[in-house]
Amino acid sequence: MRNAFINTIIDACRFREDIFILSGDAGLGVFDQFKEEYPDRYRNMGVAEQNTISFAAGLALTGYKVFVYNIIPFVLYRCYEQVRNDICYQELPITLVGIGSGITYAPQGMSHYSVEDIGLVQTLPNLVAISPIDPVEARVAAQYAIDCLKPVYVRLAKRGEPVFHQDEVFDITVPQIIKEGSGAAVVFHGSISQEVMAAYNVLKLNGRAPIVISVPTVQPLDTASLMGIFSRVDHVICVEEHFTNCGLGGMLARLKAEQSAPWKLSMLGIPPHFIHKIRHCEGLRAEYGISAADIVCVVESLPV
Repeated sequence: MRNAFINTIIDACRFREDIFILSGDAGLGVFDQFKEEYPDRYRNMGVAEQNTISFAAGLALTGYKVFVYNIIPFVLYRCYEQVRNDICYQELPITLVGIGSGITYAPQGMSHYSVEDIGLVQTLPNLVAISPIDPVEARVAAQYAIDCLKPVYVRLAKRGEPVFHQDEVFDITVPQIIKEGSGAAVVFHGSISQEVMAAYNVLKLNGRAPIVISVPTVQPLDTASLMGIFSRVDHVICVEEHFTNCGLGGMLARLKAEQSAPWKLSMLGIPPHFIHKIRHCEGLRAEYGISAADIVCVVESLPV
């Protein structure tokens, strides 16, 4: 996903002279081509996250379309005040490109995980937040960000993720039906896609295939489209590599309450406490009940 996103930005520079990229001692090697071709439009700002965000705001105020690249704790957490005041309050066209969504960086520990970032995002008005599931959504997200006049936050895993989309032209702000099914809907975003799709393949063989829905844009959430799809099912299962209390699942719980929706909701995610377990990504997913096997178990436990 990372390379698909960055390569789309670099390609756009051939006809956009206003694109400027800032990194914070991250992505070494990713921007080698860009630095050679556009040396005046790239700066490595070093380990100075708050300064980087304010610098990006200054560039945007002078007419640049700025992309800030770093791992998520350094593009959103450490510099929250600057993102809030300098970017979102002024509604500047800056894109925050955050790497390492969810528990991508397991087993490097809690300092590197990004399991509460969507909670922070919900406190930042004007910020569009996109959580792609595969390289196709990452490319479409990059194209959207290039033209967007508002602040954008894109949360990416790293690289090597498989492709799940059949179509490469679609509206990234609209929930996407990845697989058709019946009875239940599995809703997800981000790198947990590999577990969701593996679960779908098992469920299809067992005759219990649900509708599988990617929600790439988690803010603002297209509730009208989701309610239309949910009207076809009895049960909605939200799966995410994120805290359950402040992610997409929490948004759906509020939506259900506000709409008095008849469908039942199950939330599979990470309980809101610090992760002390030392596991690789797959092990942590199994630990917290968001593996493919766990998803299969939940769907098959539903009444037919």
